[in-house]
Amino acid sequence: MTDPTGDLDALLAAFAQMRGRGPHRRHHPGGPHAHGPHADMPGPPWMRGERGFGPAARLAGAPARIRLLDALVHAEQPLSVSEIAETIGVDQPRASRLVQQAVELRLAQRDADPDDARRTRIALTSEGRRRAGDFRGERRERLSAALADFSDEERAELVRLLGKLAASWPRD
Repeated sequence: MTDPTGDLDALLAAFAQMRGRGPHRRHHPGGPHAHGPHADMPGPPWMRGERGFGPAARLAGAPARIRLLDALVHAEQPLSVSEIAETIGVDQPRASRLVQQAVELRLAQRDADPDDARRTRIALTSEGRRRAGDFRGERRERLSAALADFSDEERAELVRLLGKLAASWPRD
């Protein structure tokens, strides 16, 4: 029997790689991040940007918001705005707006850069870390439910094929 948890991790990593988490992705204004299939992304109200969820709860673009929190969760140290922009695949002004919104929602905080007092570094707050964990848990639950009817062999083959696709995915 294959390890379903390992399969989930491998599939989520392949999806993330194809989605473009990393330095090879660029945001295209007016592209699929602004509108389209992700605009109605299911998830908790704070991820969907629903009105009425705390002060200034709307953050533009749920996919970019999710990538911001995810980038900060996986960073070994706080990131600069330009590092965030590069990592989540948006331009620097958009990254600045996303960071500002995350700070206003107390999901992230700005800290002075110890190497350059003119710069700030962005880190998750405990609330931001909790909410990012909630989203990751939901994502794993959804994927697990989607794979429920797959046999161990089918799941292993999907992991293999999706990993191969992700490794071959074109980079900008």
